[in-house]
Amino acid sequence: MTTSTVTSQASSSNFFRKLWSLIKKIPPVYPIFFAIFITLGFLNPRGYQTMNGIMTYFRPASPLAVLAIGEMVVLAMGGFDLSIGALVTFCVLVSSKVLANNPANALPDILMLIGVAIIVGVINGTLVSFFRVPSFIATLGTMLIVRGAALYYVGGAPQGYLTDNWRAFGRNYIMDVPFFVRIPYALIILIILAAIAYFLFHRTNFGKQIIAIGDNSRASHLSGVRVKLVRVLGFVFCSVMAVLGGIMIGGYGGVNVTIGEGLEMQAIAACVIGGVLLGGGKGNVINVIFGAFTLQAIVNLLNQLGLPKPYTDAVQGLIIIGVVAYAALSTRKKR
Repeated sequence: MTTSTVTSQASSSNFFRKLWSLIKKIPPVYPIFFAIFITLGFLNPRGYQTMNGIMTYFRPASPLAVLAIGEMVVLAMGGFDLSIGALVTFCVLVSSKVLANNPANALPDILMLIGVAIIVGVINGTLVSFFRVPSFIATLGTMLIVRGAALYYVGGAPQGYLTDNWRAFGRNYIMDVPFFVRIPYALIILIILAAIAYFLFHRTNFGKQIIAIGDNSRASHLSGVRVKLVRVLGFVFCSVMAVLGGIMIGGYGGVNVTIGEGLEMQAIAACVIGGVLLGGGKGNVINVIFGAFTLQAIVNLLNQLGLPKPYTDAVQGLIIIGVVAYAALSTRKKR
């Protein structure tokens, strides 16, 4: 009897030990997201306990996730890209004038924006890789140039408006969908871009090389990785994602000269919440997407509580400091 009791206690102890080890492997972003979202559900049942309300939440959250995916690639290489917010501003302001109230100009305008993103990405990557300018400084410079160019082009104020077919990517829904009721175009675009990014980052040598560069760029170079080229491609990818996210943001946000301000910090905060190390060498597409969802949920929670925007900015700063400090302590314990 005693032997069977001891055996039962041992097996039960092993079960809880294994269960705890599995729980510890779950990234913190997931329980944090669901805890905040459940809180929102209690505060606003109509907005967050109905499928229609949840789909409405995903409309602004999806563009932020797209920006965060692009930023993740640069952060995983050990760099920063502060120009993505300015690219969003450029998208919206320049398009408001280029479209000239003509829906036929939407496709040429989007192709032009992607071309500008590629140029900005190449410039950022070249400055960092070939001229050895710190990414923080290089992208800070391009941020000011891109934003200044956009404001100069439109004369400091929005010109015209964004056509309905241009805005559809960020504003419209697929209606009458079974169970989901409606699905925002932005969420579908996010799923497509996330699948592409996941494949590139987790299933190809390109992604492995990005992680290797973030871990140790010198060792990566000695092992045959074309470090400079990979860095340039990483910055190009980030800029293109910024433009695509900017089109989605302009879709629901409209024309505003300040529409892109602070988005680079939000993208970095989303990445940090998603477990990306600011020193490079670590990143996960799905975790970063949920990092963006969590950040948007925090913003919505603060708005639900009636707190002004400065509180949102302060919370983002606290999140970055807290998560980075937690990651540093965890790394030190492992050593």
